Amino acid sequence: MILHPLSENQESLSVNCGIMKVVEAFFLNDGTEQYLEVELCPHGQHLVLLLSGRRNIWKKELALSFKVSRGETNWEGEAYLPWSYFPPNVTHFNSFAIHGSHDRRVYEALYPVPQHELQQGQKPDLIRGSAMFLGNLACDKITSSLYHRLEYFKPFSFNTLLGEEWKQPESDLWLTEKPDI
Repeated sequence: MILHPLSENQESLSVNCGIMKVVEAFFLNDGTEQYLEVELCPHGQHLVLLLSGRRNIWKKELALSFKVSRGETNWEGEAYLPWSYFPPNVTHFNSFAIHGSHDRRVYEALYPVPQHELQQGQKPDLIRGSAMFLGNLACDKITSSLYHRLEYFKPFSFNTLLGEEWKQPESDLWLTEKPDI
């Protein structure tokens, strides 16, 4: 579940992805560099990607059950991810949020790239990526190479949440359809 503040101009949906607000979660197997990226927006848009190798999209625009409710100052979203989307043996995690507009744009990370790795005034190195659809309108989804700095993700274990005896279900998606590595 995501609970995140709304920011100015949030209520007016724009097809300019440069002002889209988004919360992103990444689930990584650091041994294979296979990972799941989930992007959620306050107006119900979402993007689910499977990647094999840094920034190498293997599957995109996977289906997702995602519900959003918006209040005056916050939005809340619930996403139900099939176990088949998770790569085998998830070992690391990171999460990001982008909100605000123009000079008040904010990039947040649960585990950010250390300041000494950034140049003064550097914002995320944005590149054009896959398409994110907003109703019938499509725009270029912007992804950040800083968000794909897998070496800064931190250890994560589902066992911490689900108990030591829990075992991650095998994924038919990852096992039967091997990504090109």
